[in-house]
Amino acid sequence: MTLPRVAIIGTGGTISSVGKDSLDVWQYMDHGTKLEADELVADIPELASVADVVPVRHRAMSSPAIGPKDWLELGTLVEDVAARSPRVDGIVITHGTATLEETAYFLTLTSKVSVPIVVVGAQRPFSGLSSDARMNLVSATRVAGSAEARGLGVLVLLNDEIQAAREVTKSSTLRLETFRSHDLGMLGYADPDGRVAIYRRPTRRHAPDTEFDVRGASDLPRVDIAYSYAGADATAIAAFVQAGARAIVSASMAPGMTTLAEMTALLEARRRGALVAISSRAGSGRVLLRTRFREQGLLVADNLSPQKARILLMLALTVTDDVTRVQRMFDQY
Repeated sequence: MTLPRVAIIGTGGTISSVGKDSLDVWQYMDHGTKLEADELVADIPELASVADVVPVRHRAMSSPAIGPKDWLELGTLVEDVAARSPRVDGIVITHGTATLEETAYFLTLTSKVSVPIVVVGAQRPFSGLSSDARMNLVSATRVAGSAEARGLGVLVLLNDEIQAAREVTKSSTLRLETFRSHDLGMLGYADPDGRVAIYRRPTRRHAPDTEFDVRGASDLPRVDIAYSYAGADATAIAAFVQAGARAIVSASMAPGMTTLAEMTALLEARRRGALVAISSRAGSGRVLLRTRFREQGLLVADNLSPQKARILLMLALTVTDDVTRVQRMFDQY
């Protein structure tokens, strides 16, 4: 049987981290080292049983250090890897879990490659006792090379669970089962018997068929998030406007409410030309377009988390700043 050819791009994170000893499963980020993609592959011989693996060195860093410029560079690398000869059947990206969901969502909105892309991380370092790093990478490689993963957009895999990039979020600081798709659930499983079992398919628009093309871009428009809480004033929102934010996401109190001071500041930001999107800090559920929001020229983020609403706004601003058109994007993506 011919094995699929799968590229593994390394960006660092816990999945590649080596702590001071096997019991260092939570302080490794302060003093440990990180392995490159080829070093990971060399230390997991089991990968050879599921794919013809092509390791690709890129970064070995903590995911909080990854931002929009890094997304753009990674997107370019993904395009390059997909275009190489001999061609690959799938791409795996190793990533730290802190911002994994944001990188995955950026890629599912922007990537133009047709092969499956699976972003994988781990909750325990590569060197840790009972680390999930090895099995997660083996499962991600199996999924990336499978026919079942095609046409699903960018996927996230940890703990044998296949999740859609749009919906998944990190829900626990240390537990292995941290990645959850709260409203709609996982797409399927990467089972220990080698099968890839898919139970549902995403219906929102996703890679490679999106209207966003950031190939050649060096940065994205500034968009900030204002977290709402009891007694919040206008200080943060005013600072974002002063810093040049072209849009602001309100991580509002569910189901889409802010303090009076925040709303006054958000409307002032809108008057000055910034887009304003209302999301929720609740972590689940939709924010609906109330008549008042429509009249005020505000956007609603559906059930996107604030951090993912920010990414969609950044990309929307590369196309338009028309409120009606941007709301249509929130409704479709």
